[in-house]
Amino acid sequence: MQNPSVPTTPARSPSLFTAFAKRTAHATGRPAAFVLAVTVLIAWAVSGPLFHYSDSWQLVINTGTTIVTFLMVFLIQNTQNRDSQAIHVKLDELIRALHGAQNTLLDLDNLSDEELDRLHDKYVKLAERAKLRGEKKSAPPA
Repeated sequence: MQNPSVPTTPARSPSLFTAFAKRTAHATGRPAAFVLAVTVLIAWAVSGPLFHYSDSWQLVINTGTTIVTFLMVFLIQNTQNRDSQAIHVKLDELIRALHGAQNTLLDLDNLSDEELDRLHDKYVKLAERAKLRGEKKSAPPA
């Protein structure tokens, strides 16, 4: 069931960087991108004798891979941040909509590490007690 106060379509188009990051992450995650990378490496290796395995020949692959790696780190991190945020929103909505769920769990990402550890320990203990009792579904913690 949809909440009419929450828009179901984006209010604005994504930024140029976001659009670029999404397209690039999608393209580089394809098998064709892997094949292209392997082809470049093979071409570089085969050209070694032509360039007498010179320092410049080695510098080409080192520089190329360093630049690609450096840029991909930012694109991948951007994509992971967006995916993580979307997953959190979806989980928050499920928690909010589920009768009997603890709405206090909606903002877990704002808790300190110590608070998260305590909460995690609480749920580990609940799981252990449920296993001992042979429960398939446990009641919400008290």
